[in-house]
Amino acid sequence: MSDKAENKTDELKGKAKEAVGDATGNEQWQAEGKAEQGKANVKQAGEKLKDAVKGVTD
Repeated sequence: MSDKAENKTDELKGKAKEAVGDATGNEQWQAEGKAEQGKANVKQAGEKLKDAVKGVTD
């Protein structure tokens, strides 16, 4: 699996965990879901930066 696809998968898992936490009132799952989404977004930003640098150097 590519890094981009893996990062998107992690983001979606985080959203799902947060949604379950919201539905059940589980604050821990809400927080974990938000943290997973944030981590995935940082990774995605890194991938975009790598792509931009690659585009400039090509």
